[in-house]
Amino acid sequence: MSSNIDWNDVIKKEARGINNEDFGEVQDIQDQFVVVQKGIFNKAKFYIPKDLANSYDGTVLKFKFSEKELSKYQYGLSFEDAEIDTKEMQEEITVQDADFKNKTKAVKNKKEEINE
Repeated sequence: MSSNIDWNDVIKKEARGINNEDFGEVQDIQDQFVVVQKGIFNKAKFYIPKDLANSYDGTVLKFKFSEKELSKYQYGLSFEDAEIDTKEMQEEITVQDADFKNKTKAVKNKKEEINE
């Protein structure tokens, strides 16, 4: 059934499970996933495979599983974002470490110049 869904239209619409459980609101559509966000203060994001969508009536996107199974799809970031984020963080740490070492060396040299 998911092949009949206009994916551009589901953003900002309700997402629900098989027993009409509230899954939150559709935030984004990625190649293979529907990104759903649930909660007001403690927001949780879910990356649900598109092929688990059952129907869309123009207001509600329904999925083929219950809320008990929703936690399987919870991630802080998508797989691609997490990989990119980790690489960027490692590069940033390396740059900061090198910068710290250079500043430490410069301060040490400055002190030596003053003491001479």
